[in-house]
Amino acid sequence: MQFVKFKLPLGLLSMISVLAVSSCSKDDDGAMLVNDAATITVENIIESKALTQFGTFQNAGSSPVINPGESASFTFYAGKGQAVSFAAMYGNSNDLFFAPSNPGIKLYQNNGDPVTGDVSSQIRLWDNGTRKNEPTGPGVTHPGSAESPQQNVAEIALATPASQLLKAELTHEGGTKFTLKLTNTSGGTANETPISAGVWAVSHISGTVLLKEDPIFSPGKPSANGLTDLAELGKTTPLEQYLTGITGPNSAFSPVLVVIYSGNDNPIFKTGENDRGEGLKELSQQGNADVLAAFLKTKPGVKEVFVLKDPATTILQPRINGNNGGKASQTISARKGDRIVLATMYGQSNDWFIAATNNGVDGSTRGDISSIIGLFDSGTLQSSFPGAHIGSEPAEAESQPVQQLANPNQFNTLPSLPQMIKVTIQ
Repeated sequence: MQFVKFKLPLGLLSMISVLAVSSCSKDDDGAMLVNDAATITVENIIESKALTQFGTFQNAGSSPVINPGESASFTFYAGKGQAVSFAAMYGNSNDLFFAPSNPGIKLYQNNGDPVTGDVSSQIRLWDNGTRKNEPTGPGVTHPGSAESPQQNVAEIALATPASQLLKAELTHEGGTKFTLKLTNTSGGTANETPISAGVWAVSHISGTVLLKEDPIFSPGKPSANGLTDLAELGKTTPLEQYLTGITGPNSAFSPVLVVIYSGNDNPIFKTGENDRGEGLKELSQQGNADVLAAFLKTKPGVKEVFVLKDPATTILQPRINGNNGGKASQTISARKGDRIVLATMYGQSNDWFIAATNNGVDGSTRGDISSIIGLFDSGTLQSSFPGAHIGSEPAEAESQPVQQLANPNQFNTLPSLPQMIKVTIQ
């Protein structure tokens, strides 16, 4: 077989060469990169929860029951507008329980100062509505006769007010940390009773609105979610299981700073180094990425700087009631040898931020890069429990090096970063 040679005109050959160079290039391994353009997308995938914290309390002795003269304490975190609720069985009854009225014990005064001291006046006694009430006392039959039909949860009054049977004392431990001590003071009264172990809960707050004002019970409605086991038997486990399912993070992310640069040093921050005064403080404390973005645009080696915002809400909200969370995308131009980094404030904090670890990823990287994202403390404000904030007043300033946060952190355990934020480059 003979091959026929064709000679292309010189002009056409030059044009083909130009097109080839402009449409593809080789990386160091010889792979062909078709296009430097890509789209980076950041999504908040936190499954939002109603409660920031819950726990249990019991007598520290050999028995969990709090007998007359005995006490139990628990420590928790709460910011302005938040309250603490709890429930524990009135032992010498069929289905009565102690609890404050919803949304719980008030923790801050109107001027913002923490409430301390005796808060027993906020304690009430409630009827679970599932058992017929016998006269209270050590002779009560357990579990007793069932109410048919079941009645709604309702406040009930005995000869001795609830506030004289159970004493509640609140101590402010500093920052947003409190301790509530509960003492059985029923001894010698007409309604002396042991009190069971109990559960407590603190709701998330959005602005001035609590996400769940009835974390444990709802007056005027049937008992639910394991409360009956506590009110009738003093058992906390079923209610704990319910509260576990509605407790966790509920954090938004601020507009996201995305930077394309060349070199080996992350231009946003470096762990072990104090805030540089270039704008990371504003990003980590206030969610304001604009200050740092403006500075980085003047920095040598920085090629592109973007601040990504959710088109609808600006910030990236978590997933609420099964709906998708906030999402922001941006077209970037990055090739092999460039580096891509990003940072966004973890909203439920004083100065925590989420960012690419080390010096980010290579510009040729495509796909899901969530595994290289970390949670950091900028070291500029005293940290607090995620979701328990002082409010309008700033937390105490500090000057510490930027550090990646461990999980569990000093306050709680958060989901892994790939369960909170998704970052893809396509």
